[in-house]
Amino acid sequence: MSSYMKDSPFLDQVRRTIRTRHYSIRTEHAYVDWVKGFIIFHKKRHPPGMAEAEVSAFLSWLADERQVSAATQNQALNALVFMHKHVVGQPLGDFVGAVRAK
Repeated sequence: MSSYMKDSPFLDQVRRTIRTRHYSIRTEHAYVDWVKGFIIFHKKRHPPGMAEAEVSAFLSWLADERQVSAATQNQALNALVFMHKHVVGQPLGDFVGAVRAK
């Protein structure tokens, strides 16, 4: 993991937002890991510049390439929906065309 991702002010903001909403520490770790993975997947682009298309691409990659379970893919989706709604301030719309895990 690069030092950018480890010390990212954006990831710190995600952590603070999760904590102010009193989510469990396990949820915090899982959500931060998914947000990190999403950012790395998109070559370290800043999340406010990404929306439904990028989330769909990430979710499809998880299903196709990583072959994750539906529950794992849903956890990733929940983390990204949380990030966009509560941290970025831009709720996501529909994910047309995203491949769903089986």
